Amino acid sequence: MAEDKAMGQKEFDEVAAQVDAPAPEGPTDDQLNLSDIRACVSIIDIVTKRGAFEGSELADVGAVRNRIDSFLTKAAAAQEAANPTEEAPAPAE
Repeated sequence: MAEDKAMGQKEFDEVAAQVDAPAPEGPTDDQLNLSDIRACVSIIDIVTKRGAFEGSELADVGAVRNRIDSFLTKAAAAQEAANPTEEAPAPAE
């Protein structure tokens, strides 16, 4: 049990570091960015592992988590489509 708690603290610290990191988009204090939303998914995962929700709440929490995760997946795909990475030129023969 103590091992689970230690692992949870490590994960929480990693999420906290992500949230505290400067956002590449440079939002103001009253705006969310994708890093903030990604941190929400991580926080939900962590508190679920720690047993913070009752069984009757898990379906609702899981549904919200899945919608957020789906949003992030679509946002990442949209960003990739808008900013395709340039492929390195083929080596000359």
